[in-house]
Amino acid sequence: MTATLAPPVRVEKAAIWALGMLAVATGALESVVAPTLPLLQRELDISPSTGAVLNVVLAITGALVTPLAGKLGDRYGGKRVLIRLMAVVSVGGLVSAVAPNLPVLLLGQVLQGAMIGALPLSFIVVRKHLPARESKVAIGLVSGMFVGGSMVGLLAAGPVAQALSRHWMFAVPTFAVIGFTLLVNRLMPADEPGRTGGAGIDWPGMLLLSGILVTLMLALAVAPDAGSQPLVLLALLVLLAAFVAGWTAVERRAAAPLIDLSMLARPVIWKSCVLTFVICLGTATGVFLIPQLLDVSGDGYGFGASATMIGFILLPGAVAGTLAGPAGGLGERRFGSRAVAAAAVVLMTTAMLALSFAHTEVWHIVVGKALIALANGLCVTAMVTGIVSSVDESDTGIATSLILVTRVLGSAMGGMLGGVLLTSGTPSGSKVPDESAFVAGFLIAGVVAALSLLVVRSMSKGARK
Repeated sequence: MTATLAPPVRVEKAAIWALGMLAVATGALESVVAPTLPLLQRELDISPSTGAVLNVVLAITGALVTPLAGKLGDRYGGKRVLIRLMAVVSVGGLVSAVAPNLPVLLLGQVLQGAMIGALPLSFIVVRKHLPARESKVAIGLVSGMFVGGSMVGLLAAGPVAQALSRHWMFAVPTFAVIGFTLLVNRLMPADEPGRTGGAGIDWPGMLLLSGILVTLMLALAVAPDAGSQPLVLLALLVLLAAFVAGWTAVERRAAAPLIDLSMLARPVIWKSCVLTFVICLGTATGVFLIPQLLDVSGDGYGFGASATMIGFILLPGAVAGTLAGPAGGLGERRFGSRAVAAAAVVLMTTAMLALSFAHTEVWHIVVGKALIALANGLCVTAMVTGIVSSVDESDTGIATSLILVTRVLGSAMGGMLGGVLLTSGTPSGSKVPDESAFVAGFLIAGVVAALSLLVVRSMSKGARK
């Protein structure tokens, strides 16, 4: 006899807003390092390339946790896994807040990386409790509030660090995460578990994927000194290729792979992942380079701005990023994924190429950063909502986690690209990178974004096939 599942409990608006505010808090916690990275580099006495590692270690954890969180959410229920994940994030935030040195701060960032897995879990909960059309708007709202929270973190981290200390810039958003997690737990009804039983967690796949990510970051960190230690870089590249080959073989044979390569092979999925990677690479490159450019005082370039002033200069980007998420969801529903993706790519290309030529006035930076934030929010939200509509409800967490893994990989690559360029572009005996290093970073990101238009052209209008 087949059991009949009870109809899903419809969520109230208060629960959706609580979920959105949790997204704001996690987004703020995720982004506090970026605007204060020059300050952290001075306080911890680290180079730009090491600073880039600090900037992306959270993303590395996120790339590992996100597909696992999506899978567990599909299997056991999104809310149940979300609350437990936020407990880990809260511990990580508190560790970062009390960290006396770089190793402890890195540990805190590793634990905080679990927050990126919260987004697919939020999408699972929303989709199970709302009709299709309303769920798109709610997903856009949550995505937009996460992006908006990131911008809030960018804006507030500098003033908090300068007025109090770097420890408080982690503590304040962590307290908000704890509070809104308790609110979501109280207001959000539990969603029914999906598929149960079956194969367990793909630990070999997770181990190999972590090897890929760590080796990739090490290779990028070593790249500026490749002339003096070419064998080290070569060994890392060989090890990276071995990890990739091993991981691919394991995922193809696994009963329940960490990342479903067959799903990734669908045109709508892989094209969305490519575009998300490109947009997030550009975003992370800009997010890393712009605060560094604002901080330095070079010959004819740079602004010598304080951490607080950097936050205020990035304020228009905060507004653009906040509006872009809901706009991306509405735009995807009205015009289709291809149109929104094309607009995002054009905005990113324009912003990066413009910054490579014009970056000597504050308004250049303000406009460029706002366009970058707008492109990022539009693209990521449109890709997520488009994919949600193209897969079965039971695969929501797995499918959206692919986009979010791609997001953090693009972010990690963009941040490391910026760090490598600045480190290699800093003359011996100087702490100020050459202007050409900033130009190269903006130019590379702009050209890569422009080339992604070839992928946009091949997409279906609605990205439903």
